Amino acid sequence: MNITAAQTTITAITLEADDPAATTAFYAAAFGLGDRLRVRAAQAPSTGFRGFVLSLVVSQPSTVDSLMGTAVEAGATVVKPAKKSLWGYSGVLRSPDGVVWKIATSAKKDTGPFTREVDAFVLLLGVDDVKATKQFYVEHGLAVAKSFGSKYVEFEAPEAAPVKLALYTRKFAAKDAGVSAEGSGSHRVAIQTAAAPFTDLDGFDWERI
Repeated sequence: MNITAAQTTITAITLEADDPAATTAFYAAAFGLGDRLRVRAAQAPSTGFRGFVLSLVVSQPSTVDSLMGTAVEAGATVVKPAKKSLWGYSGVLRSPDGVVWKIATSAKKDTGPFTREVDAFVLLLGVDDVKATKQFYVEHGLAVAKSFGSKYVEFEAPEAAPVKLALYTRKFAAKDAGVSAEGSGSHRVAIQTAAAPFTDLDGFDWERI
């Protein structure tokens, strides 16, 4: 399969929502991610956990607090309040359209001036079989950056890539986010790329821009 890494770079995430206008306004007010995050009308029903988490990785706790704050002001619900952990400082939100968001930093205290800059926008897929899905994506042109057996995989991406990709098991993705793993129906997310369109083993759609 002759697919280059450049082609499989994720250029944007498209979310499907019942009210696209309101959802677009929410995300502009909450995070300001620009063209990296798009919204369109939902085509199919969805209930419960949709099998993925969107993560914003930032440089320090004040940025986590700021993004959490504007999201809540815009209508998000706090799932896990921001707090320190072994790995840094993070919190989890559920947006009005039902998407789970994790805002995180590896730092436990501020080390520089305040900023709302997002260092990395990461799509965390909760999949049935991490090893099988990892192999599927390798065959579709992605290179593995980190892999912890059947628990977690992170794929390589250019430094300036708009969106990065990682895999958990569905159960662990939900547990880490603090939500129930139960859910059915559409994922209500599409992955935008320059590669030819395809659907992965768990039904996540990649669409050619």
